[in-house]
Amino acid sequence: MRLFDTHCHLDDRRLEGRLDEVLQNAADAGVERMTTIGCVRDVEGLDRAPALARRHAHLSATVGVHPHDAAALDDALFAALETKAAAPEVVAIGEMGLDYFYDNSPRETQQEVFRRQIDLAKRVGKPIVVHTRDAAAETLAILRAEDARDVGGIIHCFSEDAAFAKAALEMGFVAAFSGIVTFKRSAAIQEAAKQQPGDMLLVETDAPYLAPVPKRGKTNEPAYVAHTARFIAELRGEDPEELAERAFQNSLRVFGIDDATSA
Repeated sequence: MRLFDTHCHLDDRRLEGRLDEVLQNAADAGVERMTTIGCVRDVEGLDRAPALARRHAHLSATVGVHPHDAAALDDALFAALETKAAAPEVVAIGEMGLDYFYDNSPRETQQEVFRRQIDLAKRVGKPIVVHTRDAAAETLAILRAEDARDVGGIIHCFSEDAAFAKAALEMGFVAAFSGIVTFKRSAAIQEAAKQQPGDMLLVETDAPYLAPVPKRGKTNEPAYVAHTARFIAELRGEDPEELAERAFQNSLRVFGIDDATSA
């Protein structure tokens, strides 16, 4: 299979000192491209993910403020984020959104920071990567109110139901399925994966988090996206290689990556 892990955190401390090994494992598993997600908490950390993408031609990057860190977004950080968002190795803005499960930042602040980043994405003309947890209705409402369809993007680590996926799709947002879809108690997510149109389906790891079955409980890494792709293919009654290739092409399209650079 030729695979694209659309969401991993290669600068995470859990992978510290193992990057070469992780990249080799990914290559051995057929993972030809990865997007490393830059979750920005301060100006000093703003270039971690983009720097990895500049060093490795098969990597791309995002930059954005996770809802957990929304309270950290001050004017200086936002100004730096604006500048970095325009970099060529940055293919999307995020992850951004709402997390009402942990509430690590006040909900009003999460909403404001979500809106500001959607506006930034529209100004630089790049898609957004959306994190949503226990905030489905509010997430869709903000995407509608802010005309996020102008840029579209990804509902990352999809953990809602088919109705949410359909509503998101109507606004140009593609579902990216992580290892969660392989878990026994993920019936609603599995149904969403079965119903998702084939040209609007992505796969991801969210590494180092949420390793799929049969690697559940281990530190996740991009190589394991192969297990998720195979599981979804079985759910849908499709050939794994064909599903992986379609998801690969979908990923290139969503991120606006030239296919000539995919090898």
